[in-house]
Amino acid sequence: MTVLCTLTTHPAHPVLHTVRRLLCFTLALLGAICLTAGTAAAAELDDVVATLEQGYAILEDVQASFVQRAAIASLKREEKGWGEMFIKRPRKAAAMFRFDYVKPQKQQIISNGKTLWFFIPDNKQVMVTNLNGLMENSGVSMNYLTGLGHVTRDFSISFAGDGKDSKGNYVLQLTPKKKSRLLARLQLTIKAEAVEGFLREGKAVDPFPVLSSVIRDQSGNRTTMEFSKTRVNKGLSSALFQFQVPPGIDIIKQ
Repeated sequence: MTVLCTLTTHPAHPVLHTVRRLLCFTLALLGAICLTAGTAAAAELDDVVATLEQGYAILEDVQASFVQRAAIASLKREEKGWGEMFIKRPRKAAAMFRFDYVKPQKQQIISNGKTLWFFIPDNKQVMVTNLNGLMENSGVSMNYLTGLGHVTRDFSISFAGDGKDSKGNYVLQLTPKKKSRLLARLQLTIKAEAVEGFLREGKAVDPFPVLSSVIRDQSGNRTTMEFSKTRVNKGLSSALFQFQVPPGIDIIKQ
């Protein structure tokens, strides 16, 4: 849902701002998801974009391990974290998501599409907020989260650099057509095999072709996420996206 949290609870980085930055990534990713080297000709930009958009159309759910690196411009330092990501995309309801951080601090960010919970066990408290209200205040369109977003409609798209990374995967640069203080630019690395499959079959063959993402905000902060062990359309239970408050935990409503 590049999860834009600072991975700390430092006073200079309020929890609410942390969650908004996370949501910005999640929404952009949900909106974006809509050639083996030497075996196929390089794809055109439209082919890579179609691999994303058509893949999103067949995405029901995804689970993946992630490694996150957050470069905080004002502090001139980089923070690293990792954990597990879950996204479920019901056809007639808002998308649900869950990020379980293992390092550097255990925390959970969970949404059932209506309510968002931000839980840090060591603090013995959970922040609870209405997702719609949070997104309205952050200025990010809800279209991404509900799965109605299309990258060709919401972003100006080009290849980044020469269009490929060192392994031959395609790299896209996306700039929001509507200015957002939380999202200045998004970069997505798309699997070469997924694009090759699209060219071969004439349709998307991978519902989640994203290998990594880099998101930059207007303040110069940069968050990179790399995905691995990706599993798609396995029938994730909706119960996974419902937070049960443990005994002895304070509830902070926003």
